[in-house]
Amino acid sequence: GNIFTQQPSYFSDLDETLPTVLQVFNNILHKCGLQCEGASAEPQKLEEKVTVTPGNMPLQELKDIVLYLCDTCTTLWAFLDVFPLACQTFQKHEFCYRLASFYELAIPELESAIKKRHYEDNSVLADLWRRISHSRKKMIEVFHILINQVCLQPILE
Repeated sequence: GNIFTQQPSYFSDLDETLPTVLQVFNNILHKCGLQCEGASAEPQKLEEKVTVTPGNMPLQELKDIVLYLCDTCTTLWAFLDVFPLACQTFQKHEFCYRLASFYELAIPELESAIKKRHYEDNSVLADLWRRISHSRKKMIEVFHILINQVCLQPILE
């Protein structure tokens, strides 16, 4: 049996956890100097004029962001893959919209930064490219699971 069927109150736990999951995407955008639609536009201090972008941030920071993104997307996909019933809860938080907005803002920026950067060691480029591609693929798969569960399944039933 599934832990959620054994303990239905886990759905409300999931509901309470989702804003934290969405915050992960906002944190990545913030670190990349990008702003998400619907995210609170906090006024910036005047001395914060120098914007850090994926293209000019230190390599270690770019690596950390790509790893963090890769882990997050893989975990989300694995969770929804084994437990598609969670999709309804995800959708209550406009997850599809938020994921699509994040994808549109962050992925082209990160891919471009990875491609344009000069590397001492080409294996670093290969690794970053593999991870960003994997992240992209998992985001699309998460989107497909959500659309399938929330939009298509109800029509078919």
